[in-house]
Amino acid sequence: MAQLISIDPVTRIEGHLRIDVEVENGVVKDAWSSGTMFRGIEMLLKGKHPFDAQQVTERICGVCPLVHGTAASYNLDDALGVDLPDNARIIRNLCLGANFIQSHILHFYHLAALDYVDVTAVAKYAGNDPALAALRDKVAVLAKAGDVYPFLPRYESDDYVSDPELAAVLVSHYVQALEMRKKAQEMLSIFYGRMPSFVGTVPGGVTVHPTVSNIAAFRARLDELRVWIDNVYVQDILTVAGVSAYAPFLTAGDSGGNYLAYGGFDQDSKGAEKFLPRGYITGNNVAAVGEFDEAKLTESVKHSWYKDECEWLHPKEGKTEPDVHKEGAYSFLKAPRYDGKPMEVGPMARMLVLAGLELGGKRKEKKLMPLIEKLGLASAVDACVQAGKFGILPRHAMRALECKLLADEMDKWLDELKPGEKIWDKKDIPGESYGRGLVEGPRGALGHWIHIKGKVIENYQCIVPTTWNAAPRDKNGNRGPIETALVGLPVPDPENPINVVRCVRSFDPCLACAIHVIHPEHNGVKEFRVV
Repeated sequence: MAQLISIDPVTRIEGHLRIDVEVENGVVKDAWSSGTMFRGIEMLLKGKHPFDAQQVTERICGVCPLVHGTAASYNLDDALGVDLPDNARIIRNLCLGANFIQSHILHFYHLAALDYVDVTAVAKYAGNDPALAALRDKVAVLAKAGDVYPFLPRYESDDYVSDPELAAVLVSHYVQALEMRKKAQEMLSIFYGRMPSFVGTVPGGVTVHPTVSNIAAFRARLDELRVWIDNVYVQDILTVAGVSAYAPFLTAGDSGGNYLAYGGFDQDSKGAEKFLPRGYITGNNVAAVGEFDEAKLTESVKHSWYKDECEWLHPKEGKTEPDVHKEGAYSFLKAPRYDGKPMEVGPMARMLVLAGLELGGKRKEKKLMPLIEKLGLASAVDACVQAGKFGILPRHAMRALECKLLADEMDKWLDELKPGEKIWDKKDIPGESYGRGLVEGPRGALGHWIHIKGKVIENYQCIVPTTWNAAPRDKNGNRGPIETALVGLPVPDPENPINVVRCVRSFDPCLACAIHVIHPEHNGVKEFRVV
């Protein structure tokens, strides 16, 4: 007999996400992903000065202000016809890259790793390393006092990494990761002043000139991070992926085989060449990367709390008109589709697109495939290709590989900055125009669209990464990527559905970006049962 399990909210993610799964004979048979709060930012911007968009959209999320501000800046650049100076382009790339680094480190160590490591095992550490012994003593004190809240909430599991030596090392890296994230945030602040609610990028360019001093300060921190990423982050991913109990997660948690990347980190003033390429994949056919066509973007609201007039529109003409009593709806997330298909976005999508282009000879300089070979991951990748599935572990591994590739490339971008040269291109606001800013954020493809009319914002629309990944069913009944990834997942104990949250967290959802503000029944902030 099927049993319905509700996790509301899923913890250790940003925002409020409800997951319902139907479990039968120890396997998920069906799943529903529900964003339970409404985002009204688009409605708020209507009638405002266009430049307000860059500052207001940063407030969509306290975790993701950098990427929203960046997308909004490119959106306004497009609407105003800006000729972006190279210094501004590079500084935007560097700061977005710093945000990627801190976000990827945050995701693995502070959001996801607790699903795989038994923190309490550290109390049994018997080795001679002074730092690990000190960590052991601290964890033992916390455990004795019943105060292990830095490592909660979480489920218990029999397959956790519980060897005291290994657990101590991994938990020590959890603590180190806090300092590494701090360094990445400092890098960002060197050019952008502060984080969150930064002030460093504006329509037309950036606000801080590159100097010998700030370039050196940025590089010093980047050098430390590159060493740590190589020797700690990437290696820890390989260690966890090598645990035999987690072998099924190589393919379990596949989202359906469709992947989309807008492309990120412009390498020229027109954005024609990108460090992370654009493209799409269907049916897990990595060898056939399609050319991205923005005109094929639409959003379905069949099962979303929005009026039917919002159905199947391109975001350029999109509408945000809620209908909180809509029959059959179960989410405040819309259901974005590319050429009618649900698409996973994020690090795995980007790395699979990059891998496909490298394997197909469409990228002159090969970076990802040689790294995969060097790290001994080729056989695992081949296994996924042969199975036609990329699951939970590849999602984590691709994020770490992307972090390394990006950190190494950022060192080269620093050399391209030219102190004393232009950082801003001033343009007047047109009476009417359209713009769009398509970027890649840590969690995936992010798009902002604007319609300026009468020199004010007539319409503003955002499709964020988690709207793609955590989308509900569309008008054709197709599940969103997270819903699809959950189907077929083993859940041996319905009272302890740890594999469900392992799968969901591997996408690094950010519901604050995807939805925002009110409960559909009483317009208040909803209170949730934490599981």
